[in-house]
Amino acid sequence: MPTYEFPKDLREAQLALHQTRAAYEQYATTLPWSAVPMPGWEGEKQLHSGYQSRKDDSPGYTEEQAAEVARFQRLLLELSITVSTHPFWDSVDGGSRVDARMALKHVHEQPEDEAA
Repeated sequence: MPTYEFPKDLREAQLALHQTRAAYEQYATTLPWSAVPMPGWEGEKQLHSGYQSRKDDSPGYTEEQAAEVARFQRLLLELSITVSTHPFWDSVDGGSRVDARMALKHVHEQPEDEAA
């Protein structure tokens, strides 16, 4: 696989995107299952199993929770645009862009001196 010399600002934006996505996913686990108040439900027993799906009532998101979700979504969109429209991509042959994009997603796993 070829190696790419990603600019520092692109590497930093990609790392920020990874970190923000992870933080958002962690935050989302603390939220009610529905953004708006919804009644709970109970599914039917599954064939050949004792499993029966169910959800308790959802109170919906508080104003603070909704604002935090919106903040995460804005930041994720901004970082995604920064990464995907970076001028670096113009220097990569069209057929290699997918490989380069995949390499960028993992560049943070390398020591700093190898990533540069």
